[in-house]
Amino acid sequence: MDSAEFLDILGNANRRRILRLLAERPCYVTEISDFLGVSPKAVIDHLEKLEAAGLVESRTDSKRRKYFSIARHVRLEVTVSPYEFGTKSAYPASSRLDITSCRQLSIDLEHDPETADSGVTASEVEPDDVVSLTEALHDVEQLENELSLAQRWAQGKLTELREHLESVLDDEQSRLLADLLLALADDSADTETLGREVGAPPGVVEELLEKLVDEGIVREDEGTYRLIDA
Repeated sequence: MDSAEFLDILGNANRRRILRLLAERPCYVTEISDFLGVSPKAVIDHLEKLEAAGLVESRTDSKRRKYFSIARHVRLEVTVSPYEFGTKSAYPASSRLDITSCRQLSIDLEHDPETADSGVTASEVEPDDVVSLTEALHDVEQLENELSLAQRWAQGKLTELREHLESVLDDEQSRLLADLLLALADDSADTETLGREVGAPPGVVEELLEKLVDEGIVREDEGTYRLIDA
């Protein structure tokens, strides 16, 4: 589902309260109704919306009572800054994700976060070893907290560097110039491609690129532009 649709779904306080309750345990309609203090009919309406969004699922027990539970793990991120507004939904990455491919992130892989304090490797953790599994869970929770802090730090650093870059550019269109430079930091591109990326008309983009070329910041080569090597 689109992230904006998630925002609409979660915009209702009672739906958020339902999800908070279901995150603790599966519940049936009457339980949710008592918890929220609203009618079962209203609860059913909220649950139908949450099910349609793929956030909630249901099952029927042996007494034909319908239980609802959280369907999957999803993270919704909302960014509001002077330079960006956007939403992004993310699902858990595969356990096979190679974290070493993340060039800007350093994690001590010699001490696997799953077993950092237990003195054993991940492969040595027995499924029924309660102590080791508890330590592993604790370590990964700490890692999650640290990554959250790192994300907040990165957001602050982005704003600081962006403001500095715009002040150095010192132009009425510093913001657009900064967007163009960031687009070129990924790879060389032509005027049309850059125009799509920064949301500006090709004529405006071409004029700004010529300015950057004249200042020795960008190089033009057969219709494509790239940053000068630092």
